[in-house]
Amino acid sequence: MTDLAAVAALVEPEASALGFDLVRVHLFGAGDDRTLQIMAERPETGQLNIDDCATLSRRISDVFDALEEAGKDPVPGAYRLEVSSPGIDRPLTRLKDYGSWLGHEARLVLTEAAQGRKQLTGDLVSLEGEMITVQDKKVGQVTVPFTQVISAKLMLTNKLIAATRPLDTSGVDDIEEIDENADLEEQED
Repeated sequence: MTDLAAVAALVEPEASALGFDLVRVHLFGAGDDRTLQIMAERPETGQLNIDDCATLSRRISDVFDALEEAGKDPVPGAYRLEVSSPGIDRPLTRLKDYGSWLGHEARLVLTEAAQGRKQLTGDLVSLEGEMITVQDKKVGQVTVPFTQVISAKLMLTNKLIAATRPLDTSGVDDIEEIDENADLEEQED
């Protein structure tokens, strides 16, 4: 079985050397159809561009290949390496993520029920120490310790879309503005 904490300990210094923060290391799939997912971000933007992903992927591959040749394969067996930015509906994996996204809707899955629920969905209200407060849509305000969260992610909402804009538009084709009223007028003719 792969020790993901050990894998993260190998990946983190490589990400850090490139100026990135490691967001998540996740291994999923079975048999020869496994994927090792590495999510990282630039601290100042919360994003990685395609060149950043490629650079980090090469560094991780070089480290893992060297370890495999030395007989210390960190992820035994076949797998695909996927390096990406966390995306707009990002996972919340670090305590600081909850503070960064206060006021936005998230879904948290818990190790044990809080106010009768093992899954909370609602706005992140506060982060005090290691206690996360969510305004759950069904039971109201619930406060849980960070250690009780199995997984969490932001929910894709109009508010999140409005708050998240591309910080790096290099390589983007020209944006063509479309006058919706003109299209309607053409259809009426």
